[in-house]
Amino acid sequence: MSVVGTSSSRGAQVRSGPAAPRAGLDDLTGLGVHPDDLPDGLVVADERGQVVCFNAAAERITAVPAARALGSPLERALPLEDLEGRRWWQLTDPYGGIATRVGQPERNLLLPGGREVLVTARYVRTRPTGPVRRVVVQIRDTEARRRTERSHAELIATVAHELRSPLTSVKGFTATLLAKWERFTDEQKRLMLETVDADANRVTRLIAELLDISRIDSGRLEVRRQPVDIGAAVSRHIQAHVASGRPADRFLLRVGHPLPDLWADPDKVDQVLSNLLENAVRHGEGTVTIDVEPSQSGTSVTVSDEGPGIPEESMNRVFTRFWRGSKRGGTGLGLYIVKGIVEAHGGTITVGRAPGGGAQFRFMLPVGAPAYLTS
Repeated sequence: MSVVGTSSSRGAQVRSGPAAPRAGLDDLTGLGVHPDDLPDGLVVADERGQVVCFNAAAERITAVPAARALGSPLERALPLEDLEGRRWWQLTDPYGGIATRVGQPERNLLLPGGREVLVTARYVRTRPTGPVRRVVVQIRDTEARRRTERSHAELIATVAHELRSPLTSVKGFTATLLAKWERFTDEQKRLMLETVDADANRVTRLIAELLDISRIDSGRLEVRRQPVDIGAAVSRHIQAHVASGRPADRFLLRVGHPLPDLWADPDKVDQVLSNLLENAVRHGEGTVTIDVEPSQSGTSVTVSDEGPGIPEESMNRVFTRFWRGSKRGGTGLGLYIVKGIVEAHGGTITVGRAPGGGAQFRFMLPVGAPAYLTS
């Protein structure tokens, strides 16, 4: 029996011989693809149940050397169990049983030591009800799926936590007003109703964030392009902060000219500006500087502050879900949504350190086209 491989450095991944054909791998080798090039684990057993292919990904996932697996019975090379502790190959009996079976759908199985993997099996026959000529098994690590599940669990926990506080407040104040309306002065009633209104707005914002995340994750975030005066948009946000009581000298706006015509979704651009300026004011210190400048392919906006900045080790996590720069509240979803909006416009956003030492966010929006030309 001989060993087939591209070179000794690629490892002895495929066995073949007179009694063990190359397990139908000619389709791969004919395309110049070696089993080791596949991202998922690939294990192939011949008609006798002996392993004839065990690629590098299978080695990595199972921690079983290919040299030990090749030529071994499939159930020995890949001793899988289901989540109830039953031996998988004895339970499924790929070489026996009903002759019309074509394989096993993807499911979670356990390797020795309890490590969980995703396994799919395909039974290859020369004719529909003939004997199994080979069993092709795909193995995938579950870590990526676990990360997704953890992310979903974190999202649910965050939403539950963020909703509980305002809804408790709304329920408490409304129940109190309904039960004891006559006992309160007009001023007290107004204060309670203003609190209810603010908490209702908080719930509305959270729901809007969740809808944005859903659209971003599914690639359904719509961008309705219209002419946008980005300098005027920034000015409006600064005026809103000043009107809410922040000093006017806290902000410095610098607009370079001439700016190219910008076609973007004005509501979503406002959402980006609102988030970046709010973060700079809330988490930063000193003057918040906003630079609006023409760039090679569009318009760039840079928001800088003079606070402590973002630690170097955290910069690669700033635009991920639930990242919080401080303990000053927030859902940790804002910058994730900002990145999704900018990228939906075909732009880019980066984070770095400002000249004054604080945080610096720069996003670029390319020259676009009106909505009726892109729909």
